Amino acid sequence: MVAWKVTTLKVLSGHRLEVSFADGLSGVIDLSKDRFDGVLAPLADEAFFARASIRDGVVTWPNGAEIAPDAMYDEVLSAHHTPA
Repeated sequence: MVAWKVTTLKVLSGHRLEVSFADGLSGVIDLSKDRFDGVLAPLADEAFFARASIRDGVVTWPNGAEIAPDAMYDEVLSAHHTPA
């Protein structure tokens, strides 16, 4: 089992994604501060961003853009281990 494989996805407002991973870890990925350029440029449009789906454990969009699931996993994991 690959721990960082995305198993569930919910698109939230404000360029955020609520995801769960194969090992049960879940959280919210905030992409609102990202620069959407190149293949990611269409993601700047919130309506297009909302078309995210899961393909083979990776969050993808109709234009072929994708977000590295291991990087998303690390972001959620670090948020869970940040002292309050």
